[in-house]
Amino acid sequence: MQRKNYILKRAHPKFRNAMAMIMAIAFIVIISTIMALALSLSSQTTKRTTDIYLYEQSVLLAKSGAEYALLKISLRNSETNPCSVTSLNIPLNFYDINISIKYSYKNPPSSCKGKTFAAVTTDEQNGSVLMDIAVSVNNTSVSAEPIRYFKRTIQKL
Repeated sequence: MQRKNYILKRAHPKFRNAMAMIMAIAFIVIISTIMALALSLSSQTTKRTTDIYLYEQSVLLAKSGAEYALLKISLRNSETNPCSVTSLNIPLNFYDINISIKYSYKNPPSSCKGKTFAAVTTDEQNGSVLMDIAVSVNNTSVSAEPIRYFKRTIQKL
């Protein structure tokens, strides 16, 4: 006579299958939450990197815009009309560079009326220019939000 051993067998095999199913669902939920968090952080990092790149490029374009404005002033202004350049608008790819210019002279001619920002008294201060430079990115295909950099500088002519 053969003796059957039921000690190794569980009394409720359905209970074992249900517990494995609950553990599998919990594992899938935990892994999917971690993956969603990683995807979210990755997309935010990409956006932040793009925004930092565009901002730094705007800073460099503002510096270049100041130099370009000084070049245009030196080319266009004359002895009779030293205040001929009052603004510059430079569209460059998806950047808009807007420069407004005000002058400062010791004895400005009548053609500079309304184009000066200060009356100076010494020869050292004579011939200065105040530039307001605004660089903006408004293209939504490049950046989701507009990026704007503003710089005010005083340059000697």
